[in-house]
Amino acid sequence: MASHLSPADLSPVELGRIMDTALAEDLASGDVTTRAVVPPDAVAHGDFSAREPLVLAGLGVARAVFARVDPTVAFECLAQDGQRVPAGAVVARVRGGAHGVLTAERVALNLLQRMCGTATRTRDFVDQVPAGSRLRITDTRKTTPGLRALERYAVRMGGGINHRNDLGAGVLIKDNHIIVCGGVRAAIERARKSAPHTLRVECEVQSLAQLDEALDAGADVIMLDNFDDDGSREALRRIDARTPRPLVEASGGITMARLPVLAALGVDVISVGSLTHGARAMDLGLDLKLTGSWATSTAS
Repeated sequence: MASHLSPADLSPVELGRIMDTALAEDLASGDVTTRAVVPPDAVAHGDFSAREPLVLAGLGVARAVFARVDPTVAFECLAQDGQRVPAGAVVARVRGGAHGVLTAERVALNLLQRMCGTATRTRDFVDQVPAGSRLRITDTRKTTPGLRALERYAVRMGGGINHRNDLGAGVLIKDNHIIVCGGVRAAIERARKSAPHTLRVECEVQSLAQLDEALDAGADVIMLDNFDDDGSREALRRIDARTPRPLVEASGGITMARLPVLAALGVDVISVGSLTHGARAMDLGLDLKLTGSWATSTAS
């Protein structure tokens, strides 16, 4: 897992859009405090430190923010995205003109803290999957508007995988589609007729009766929505009897404690919305020291 983002990890165009939006929000009126109190020739350096145990994600994003504000600011990664670090660990260092460092600090930390939160929560789930199990932990589209690309990257750094990125990335028939279409079979048959042949047809079911209907209609993927352990056990018994067997996803009411049970039953994928919408920002900070001509003059 690289400590910087490559085009395969996140589109530079998308990253630029996110940074520009965040910086425009924070700098709509400029950085009046820095301009007022910090001499233009002041130089600052400091450490990014984890103030609690966490999984890293977003060091490359933080570095890109500083470069966006002042390309002369040096940002050194001392750890890698995807790495679990203890409280007190120094994960990066920054050095450059104090104006650029201070102006970029909050946006860089906001994005880094949120991404680390998602990566850490994802790793907590992934660590509960029994060794050797085929079960995979995925995210959902329950992401922060405008930040989906960063949050999905953070899920990958936490050891999870990504579900469909947007509404055009896959056919997923949910409860409201079923209501509008008049039933599970009708919805799946319509999807078969009109959806691109390259996309799987996934159908959410909320009962065993809907499951049977989806199986008979030939769904490629079955999502068991809010099934308890007993219901999941019976659902897997019926699914395993089918050839070809559809992929099985479970979602809704999923706790870490349930993961070993669902893995043993043969669930293939568990989608967890709280990887993104339930993650809290982790506590990281940037502690600066002043260097250069102003530091020397004030010290004397």
